[in-house]
Amino acid sequence: MKNLFIASALLALLNVTPVFASEDIPDQYPGSVLYSKPYEVIPGIWSAIGATAPPTYENAGHNNNLSFIVTGEGVVVVNSGASYKLAEALHKEIKAVTDEPVKLVINENGQNHSMLGNNYWIEQGVPVLGHVDAAAEFEDGMGSALAGLQGYAKENAEGTDPMGPTETFEDERVLTMGDYEIHVMNLGPAHSPGDTQVWLPKQGFMIAGDIAFSERMMPIFSGTCTTCWIDTWETKFMPLQPTFIIPGHGHPTNLAQVTRYTRDYLVYLRGKIGAHIEEGGDLASAYYVDQSPYEHLDTFEELATKNAGVVYEEMEFE
Repeated sequence: MKNLFIASALLALLNVTPVFASEDIPDQYPGSVLYSKPYEVIPGIWSAIGATAPPTYENAGHNNNLSFIVTGEGVVVVNSGASYKLAEALHKEIKAVTDEPVKLVINENGQNHSMLGNNYWIEQGVPVLGHVDAAAEFEDGMGSALAGLQGYAKENAEGTDPMGPTETFEDERVLTMGDYEIHVMNLGPAHSPGDTQVWLPKQGFMIAGDIAFSERMMPIFSGTCTTCWIDTWETKFMPLQPTFIIPGHGHPTNLAQVTRYTRDYLVYLRGKIGAHIEEGGDLASAYYVDQSPYEHLDTFEELATKNAGVVYEEMEFE
């Protein structure tokens, strides 16, 4: 049965021709505040792919993936987006697809593009679920997140009132809705506190959040444990062997592709920085270690040198 589903899903993927996310295209959906129109990735699972660029006025902060699952008994949304207006725009698209009500919103982490739209959904009476660590991170930074949104989004920030999730979990929350068994999980330390994955085992489908990147370079934050991220990937994420993955950023793809641009990049950069330290290199020159195998990725110019500096500071006293 699973093989039949996978075959039909692969056929569905071949039959859609979404415009790829791009750092060079300011907006792919001029009729909406969303960067791109949601499309059905496989039957029942939809995603509005965000720009693979920093948040700007043109993309209204929609630079991550906003997804939803039409279960047959209600809709589950993954990410509220970076503003009230983005959440509202996504809801409009959901209503165009189905009459089923939204039953749950899941925040993939505590960053602004995951949680700043929460107040729209709370206003609709929809529960919002997030990891306890992500909720704490958002609470600490929501004032500056709102100020940042107001700075670049201008009128598209209107209506946004930062609110954390209404419910939290620690390790895993499992729910059954319609045809779907949905596992909301924190597999372990990765990109940021409380990184959350939405795993659909019957479909072999993972809405991965920011544990996984594709098409654009990942940012590595000060305080991120890159060895922990690699370990979580190798011991918890990869063994699930998802057939389809919606990464936190970048187009839906497969496990090999996100491994190449997530786990493999972390291993590569740590190797370069480790060699640099062994040769007596300092922080100032660490910024310029060779990252050319990844220079084709969007946001390379914005993030490559910063990532090298963060990893140097992490590894200097390991």
